[in-house]
Amino acid sequence: MQREIMHCESFPKVFLLKPGSIVRDGSGRILDARSSVTLIMSKEETIVVDTGLAGEGRRILDALNRIGIRPEDVDIVINTHTHSDHCDNNHLFCRAQILTPADGELIAQGVWAMRTPGHSMDSISIVAEGPKRIVIAGDALPTFGNFIKNIPPFLHVNRELAVSSMAKIISIADIVIPGHDLPFSVRERSFTKLPEDE
Repeated sequence: MQREIMHCESFPKVFLLKPGSIVRDGSGRILDARSSVTLIMSKEETIVVDTGLAGEGRRILDALNRIGIRPEDVDIVINTHTHSDHCDNNHLFCRAQILTPADGELIAQGVWAMRTPGHSMDSISIVAEGPKRIVIAGDALPTFGNFIKNIPPFLHVNRELAVSSMAKIISIADIVIPGHDLPFSVRERSFTKLPEDE
């Protein structure tokens, strides 16, 4: 998908408010799952992608405060899908519009949505264009291990779509913010910092 080239000062800034995590038992059954929560600051809009599990509100608000953002400053909330660990704290952003963007829809300058079904049929990923293209993948690519082992999410409604969505993300991303892990570099095949943290 072709996107207009922007000047550096126009690139959206991406901050990881909270990394995701997942805990499994010996048989692979999920005991605890908490999504990544990401802030995107574009020229026009302040966007939160996924809002985490109930009980994580204070941690999210503290992370926003460190950046100088109040919850009422958030214009848009986008959930990569509607599982509770990704949307339980939507209520923190009472002035924000909750969007469900269509495939390819431009959300703000340099920020667009990409349909990535498979884990769930409503799964989307959010792409932030910049010197490094960052894809906030939700559970379409939930962990670094899924990337390294090239295996789709353990929980999925359609394996073929899940595999295809992972491949789509990997083909365009420089950095992936997975749903349940730390950000990683596709090229370096290792965990990485986001450009705003370097």
